[in-house]
Amino acid sequence: MRVLELAKRRKTVRQFLPDKPPKEDLMKAIKAAKEAPSGMNAQPWKFVIIDDDWLKGKIRELCEEEEEKFYSRTKGDLMAWLNAKGFKPEKPFLSEAPYLILVFGHTKAPYWLQSTWIAVGYLLLALEELGLGTVTYTPPNPKPIEELLNAPPSYKLQTILPVGYPADPKPKYERRKLEEVVSFNGF
Repeated sequence: MRVLELAKRRKTVRQFLPDKPPKEDLMKAIKAAKEAPSGMNAQPWKFVIIDDDWLKGKIRELCEEEEEKFYSRTKGDLMAWLNAKGFKPEKPFLSEAPYLILVFGHTKAPYWLQSTWIAVGYLLLALEELGLGTVTYTPPNPKPIEELLNAPPSYKLQTILPVGYPADPKPKYERRKLEEVVSFNGF
């Protein structure tokens, strides 16, 4: 499938079918992600796959504790948007998805942040091509997860991707028109 078709089709998925995809499909997607460009070819990413139910539950518990803190301090437009969309501190997809892929970036590498997120973009499209859904969930405070998994201090959790066969009925959010996001020779 062509990249534009994949990009148009890909949407956020927070609900999953109970069927567990083959691990080989995750490995195929990560194989594509590792081909992403990176500053000085440092390839500063690390993909940690979680399929243990207890560990997924613990990750969910830690994330929801941090979400509670985040929601208690959030106000204004962001809180209004979260309420309007029905978002809450509970993140059931973290324990209900068959897999979690945690993406870490090696902070000592040049351009580690940009490079890691380019790899995430590749990963999202590769998962879509394989018929798998996900959401880029970024915990408000990744430190408890980093500690739980004994991540080296120079690795920072960037996102958690719950992965499985999509069961989320919500449509993809509308995208802005091309003319709204492109200009030539200046802003």
